[in-house]
Amino acid sequence: MAAPEERDSPTEASQPVMEEEETKTFKDLGVTDVLCEACDQLGWTKPTKIQIEAIPLALQGRDIIGLAETGSGKTGAFALPILNALLETPQRLFALVLTPTRELAFQISEQFEALGSSIGVQSAVIVGGIDSMSQSLALAKKPHIIIATPGRLIDHLENTKGFNLRALKYLVMDEADRILNMDFETEVDKILKVIPRDRKTFLFSATMTKKVQKLQRAALKNPVKCAVSSKYQTVEKLQQYYIFIPSKFKDTYLVYILNELAGNSFMIFCSTCNNTQRTALLLRNLGFTAIPLHGQMSQSKRLGSLNKFKAKARSILLATDVASRGLDIPHVDVVVNFDIPTHSKDYIHRVGRTARAGRSGKAITFVTQYDVELFQRIEHLIGKKLPVFPTQDDEVMMLAERVAEAQRFARMELREHGERKKRSREDAGDNDDTEGAIGVRNKVAGGKMKKRKGR
Repeated sequence: MAAPEERDSPTEASQPVMEEEETKTFKDLGVTDVLCEACDQLGWTKPTKIQIEAIPLALQGRDIIGLAETGSGKTGAFALPILNALLETPQRLFALVLTPTRELAFQISEQFEALGSSIGVQSAVIVGGIDSMSQSLALAKKPHIIIATPGRLIDHLENTKGFNLRALKYLVMDEADRILNMDFETEVDKILKVIPRDRKTFLFSATMTKKVQKLQRAALKNPVKCAVSSKYQTVEKLQQYYIFIPSKFKDTYLVYILNELAGNSFMIFCSTCNNTQRTALLLRNLGFTAIPLHGQMSQSKRLGSLNKFKAKARSILLATDVASRGLDIPHVDVVVNFDIPTHSKDYIHRVGRTARAGRSGKAITFVTQYDVELFQRIEHLIGKKLPVFPTQDDEVMMLAERVAEAQRFARMELREHGERKKRSREDAGDNDDTEGAIGVRNKVAGGKMKKRKGR
């Protein structure tokens, strides 16, 4: 990314003193009263570390690079200064927030609308997988805030008549490292060319990669760097464990853990869409309320899955890494790395789905004979040796027969689903969360689990 002009290197924000941090309120940071009330209503009693550092500087009109671990309150750190500035100088198409994933875009939009509801803030979410025409109509109404994924925004800039961002005052790039990792570099370049140079820019990222540094030089003027954690780390209240198991018994151990920790809500990360779907079917066959979330599902089904899990209508969400970053689902008690992440940094983001905002949580990583090296890299990255999660192997093996039967039915359902997809494109994906395969499931042996139809 070529820098249009020489930019200054970022100055470091001084670390706040501990006592100061405890007594700070949003009002102390300079946030206007009406927004402080909105924070109260959202249950944000006191600002987080990144908010304490970033908000006063943003209110002074500085460009900001925010480096903070996942779950640290980054959205509030950029939403509050933008809304504060919007109150002072009301204007349509005031701010643009770029995010890497659709789900994160919807979540940021919810936060803007919750914080700005009393002052009538309107936002539009512009992401792929959703009808372009309705988005064009939303843009024609000139919302105050646009939250977008880069690809779809470029579509509208090029094809939607009368839409431009020439009056834009604020640009936010959230999860910038991930935007660039997903090869949105050319799109970001195009966007930077068509928005005013005279603007405020906030760049938030969990990690400072070479690509992010390059973007910083191109897009920010004399930025201040607010880093609340420079090394990769996980939250203190997170209890992390691993289980070393033979690859062929992974499913059985998963069922054992879900039984052992019953009553909690789980996020289970798998490495592929297919494995996510298979494991969801397997667990449903055993009577668990499991729901998948992966990239091959339609956008409405992905949001449906997320909403059912958020509303606690389902206690287990199985996901690919599409859900590992930025999604704030308040009540995740346990994260299970069913398939170990190939990139160690993804481990930090996955386990960051639990123990958020001061709560505690558990993370359990499955390590098979093929994953030892990857696991050692994770331990090296977080700088600690993880303890073993205690299991009773004889109890686990008692489940093996029922799990094997459920595996067989899950494979049959996947095959049937694949054939249906071939036969009819219109019905594609209709088994994402249907209870339709219940006829097959009822044949699964296994006591009380058989009865739980009315989920």
